[in-house]
Amino acid sequence: MSERFASSSDGDCGAQSSAERLAGAARPAPWGARLVGCDRRATLKIARRYGAPVADRRRDLRHDALRTRPPPGMLGDMMIELATVVVDEYDPAIAFFVDALGFTLVEDVPATTNDGRDKRWVVVRPPGAQTGLLLARADGEEQRQVVGRQHAGRVGFFLRVEAFEATLARLRQAGAEIVTVPRDEPYGRVVVFRDVAGNRWDLLGPRPSASG
Repeated sequence: MSERFASSSDGDCGAQSSAERLAGAARPAPWGARLVGCDRRATLKIARRYGAPVADRRRDLRHDALRTRPPPGMLGDMMIELATVVVDEYDPAIAFFVDALGFTLVEDVPATTNDGRDKRWVVVRPPGAQTGLLLARADGEEQRQVVGRQHAGRVGFFLRVEAFEATLARLRQAGAEIVTVPRDEPYGRVVVFRDVAGNRWDLLGPRPSASG
């Protein structure tokens, strides 16, 4: 029998088996299992018998309280491939990320919007990184209003670099806005700057060594 609550042909709908699980240490249902029909009615009956909160038990059964998380590694490795930065125009954004920050231009190809208008698919990526940035030109008033405000004034991006001072110098030379004075923190040297759209970034130096 699977880990689902037992269901039988008698009037209790497998109540004895359910009661045993509720009275003791219940084993979780397999990933994705759900209780339906007779199983649910029997379990609610036993929940009342053993003093479990019936309303909570009903809600849990209807949703996912009896579904376990998949074992570690079951779904394989994951990564965030792209994050979007909404910009006013493509070329100034490319110039900033490539020339000022030293990112690599990975893609710049023609594309179309959902309603058939021309756009570009532009992706930049920091050297050595797997996650890239999709530079998306604002399309319509709603999107234009979030340019530079994607994170409501908070720091929304965190760029860790090996050459902190050299990267900061490049940003200054490119005319980027440096918001704070560089400072040393337990997690490394840090300064806040704004990108071409106005979003705030943390520029982070190397992590301090454990011996340091």
